[in-house]
Amino acid sequence: MNKIKQAFDKKALIAFITGGDPDIQTTKELILGMANSGADIIEIGIPFSDPVAEGPIIQEADARALSGGCTTDSLFPMVKEVRKETDIPLLFMTYLNPIFTYGKDRFIQQCANCGIDGIIVPDMPFEEKGELSGLCKQYGVTLVSLIAPTSNERVTMIAQEAEGFLYCISSLGVTGVRSEINTSIGTLIKQVRTVSSIPCAIGFGISTPKQAAEMANLSDGVIVGSAIVKLVGTHGKECVPHVMRFIKDLKEAITQGGEPS
Repeated sequence: MNKIKQAFDKKALIAFITGGDPDIQTTKELILGMANSGADIIEIGIPFSDPVAEGPIIQEADARALSGGCTTDSLFPMVKEVRKETDIPLLFMTYLNPIFTYGKDRFIQQCANCGIDGIIVPDMPFEEKGELSGLCKQYGVTLVSLIAPTSNERVTMIAQEAEGFLYCISSLGVTGVRSEINTSIGTLIKQVRTVSSIPCAIGFGISTPKQAAEMANLSDGVIVGSAIVKLVGTHGKECVPHVMRFIKDLKEAITQGGEPS
């Protein structure tokens, strides 16, 4: 069974960090720490100078990672090291530009070789997924699709072809911590469920255990990114215990507060 889909046997907590922030060694420790604290899937952002979907918190993390010398090539061996200690599903989140600059065939092959289970490419329109989907199938890497409240009539089409899980964007705009999530995300997920049994995970803006529990009630899992990256930015190389505590709180909230959807 697909390892990513298996993570949704229960309400799944998907945690995002920026690779190389504050450094590669801390990234490795964070992945292992989050895996041990209740995260079910971990997304590793490949730092990029023009991350169009990201708000200021992740943009700053990208800048820190890049200035610290993190490259795509330095993340592959780190993942390989992590794989010796955990089999938690790992995803790369990146953009089309870094993939094409690296060479798409080489990039997907390297993902497979080091133990990456899937990739998320937020700036790739659904209509252009053929650029990567064939290679992903060839190398056994899941290409995760995104839908947003603006996807409208395309929702059915995207949901029917989605693999692993559907990344449901909770609100318009870029990533970031929000005090409230006002959206028709529940309606969007109901629409998906009329055509597909693919697990749906909600991301963008979830920053507290309470919000995570509320979103878990509507979906199969929640994605938390900026709130974790903010802790990393605040505590630097001492961030691991702080992030682990936050992951435990989030997991407890979605486990106890999340009714079966």
